[in-house]
Amino acid sequence: MLTDNAIMLKVKEGDLDRMGLLFERYHRQLYGFLFHMTYKKELAEDMVQHTFYKMLKYRNSFTGTGEFVHWMYTVARNVLKDEYKKMKRAQLHDDVDNISDILPGGVHTGDMYDKKEAARGLHKAMEKLSDEQREILTMSRFQELKHQEIAEILNMTEGAVKVRVHRAMQELKSIYTKMES
Repeated sequence: MLTDNAIMLKVKEGDLDRMGLLFERYHRQLYGFLFHMTYKKELAEDMVQHTFYKMLKYRNSFTGTGEFVHWMYTVARNVLKDEYKKMKRAQLHDDVDNISDILPGGVHTGDMYDKKEAARGLHKAMEKLSDEQREILTMSRFQELKHQEIAEILNMTEGAVKVRVHRAMQELKSIYTKMES
């Protein structure tokens, strides 16, 4: 079985059909990242498609020296930044059905109504975070990327990632707690 890097290098050489393999492997993961950054299903789906389009368009920028996934996230982050510019920081809202049931501090909710209400609260709290805080929490908690992977994607040290994740979680807890009281 070919590695992701080997497949992308084949795409770079002109075997564009191989991009389908990468799409099959990563479209759900990428959708999860983009959904948690925007909370809009259709927008996240469009951005996944746009990310894969950009990867094809800029395939020559893939060197193969780093992990494919890191390069993919870099492209996705650029697509997201472009979208933010288009939206001019419009308020993001309403699509909370796929949000995690686990709330800050490990609180778990019992029945469906409580889960929906808790998800709405978490969604509202996440919206109040800065883009950078929301991005790092999405990568860390929802995408379950390792700190080292996030460091490579964001071009910072692993220690800086740990600090930022910790601070973002503290801020999220603070916002969520204030909303609940």
